Amino acid sequence: MDNQFLPMIEEQLLSFLPSEDCKEKKLIEAMKYSMEAGGKRVRPQLVLEFNNVCGGNPDAAMPFAAAVEMIHTYSLIHDDLPCMDNDDLRRGKPANHKVFGEDTALLAGDALLTLAFETLTCDRAVIFAGNTACRRAVNRLAKYAGANGMVGGQVIDLMSENTQVPLETIREMDYKKTACLIKAACELGCISASADKAQVLAAGRYGECLGIAFQIQDDILDCTSTDEELGKPVGSDEQNKKSTYVSLLGLEKAREMVTTLTDSAIASLSLFEGDTSALRSFAQSLANRSN
Repeated sequence: MDNQFLPMIEEQLLSFLPSEDCKEKKLIEAMKYSMEAGGKRVRPQLVLEFNNVCGGNPDAAMPFAAAVEMIHTYSLIHDDLPCMDNDDLRRGKPANHKVFGEDTALLAGDALLTLAFETLTCDRAVIFAGNTACRRAVNRLAKYAGANGMVGGQVIDLMSENTQVPLETIREMDYKKTACLIKAACELGCISASADKAQVLAAGRYGECLGIAFQIQDDILDCTSTDEELGKPVGSDEQNKKSTYVSLLGLEKAREMVTTLTDSAIASLSLFEGDTSALRSFAQSLANRSN
């Protein structure tokens, strides 16, 4: 994407956090620590991009964008905990639990999760997007982030550790664990602009195809890239005997799937009258990435 909305996101994102002038200041500091840790802000940018191509008001989309980023951030805090991935670093900085302790990190994630839904229904969201859009946004984000979405995908991932699993399981895991929240961001952007049902469905297809293509490209890079290019050790999938698209289908077939999914994502943008060039370029950049 061309990052046209990135300055707005960085400027306004933290404004939705509670004040630190309270007895639970440590909790708010932990929430803020992870929210301002950087990253590409892909999900909030997608919210604002789809709002834009539907002719919407960015003021209506911003609370929705912030809510999606809160869900994403809480998931990263919890992923890093010792009971999950047990990672000490996140984006080159100490993980939340290494700074604030496991107990506060767990609660910071919980607080961001609940704050997301408060943000979707805050006065600003209702004024600019309307009650109906806010209700629909709550429903969609809860669905895609919950037991049959992101959280469910994480459980499938845990159950699949040290086990050879079929392609159908990998596809379901990647859809739920990664694609669902990207899909939510795309759909919420349309909902914030009062787009019609066909456009919301098309945006969802774009996000779903993009999310799964991203995971397949990860598998490809794990066996074709170098540690320097990828910024992390490569070859771990093969060493851990992990079932991947590459191990089950072969390198060329996996690459074909990335191309097919990317083409499908771009084709879904034909339903929008606004300028979709940034969304098309973004899909291509993910397919061609080397890290």
